[in-house]
Amino acid sequence: MKRDITQALVEEHRLILRMLALLERNAPLTAAGRYTNYRFYRDAVDFIRNYADRFHHAKEEDILFEALITNGMPRENSPVAAMLMEHDRGRAYVKAMEEAALAAEGGDTSRTGALAENALAYLTLLREHIDKEDTILYPLAERIIPEGKREGIVGGYEAAESRTPAGFAEHYLHLVEQYEAEATAKAA
Repeated sequence: MKRDITQALVEEHRLILRMLALLERNAPLTAAGRYTNYRFYRDAVDFIRNYADRFHHAKEEDILFEALITNGMPRENSPVAAMLMEHDRGRAYVKAMEEAALAAEGGDTSRTGALAENALAYLTLLREHIDKEDTILYPLAERIIPEGKREGIVGGYEAAESRTPAGFAEHYLHLVEQYEAEATAKAA
């Protein structure tokens, strides 16, 4: 039986999807003027940049995608190229979301529409992106990457994780749980 090389990434997607659900809940409320906790958006940007991008996407881009290319997938005009383009597009939405959140937090509420718009665009992009990875790219990786390369991939993931500060994943799990509790309390 081959060593699994994508399950850890799928697990990370679950926490990312939970943050996306929070964005989906809060962005329309922000656009309507009924959710003004702009700190949430700064925390969401921090989560996205550090957990989703530097931690999770780095494992994909630097380890799994490179392994796919080494094992025959073209670098250009391929599923890997498409995933990389989507990572970049997501980063642009996050930058715009951050700028609008900082402006709104500073009193410029004229930017709340842009804040909500970029949050919704990001979550739509990333939800579809995660679905493509979980249902197409990761199963493909499991099929084409030979057993002899799998320990190196898992070792690469472990090395990436060892470079994060102690309590890194727990911090972001707690952050998501904190905002989920806030959402539950407001719904009650």
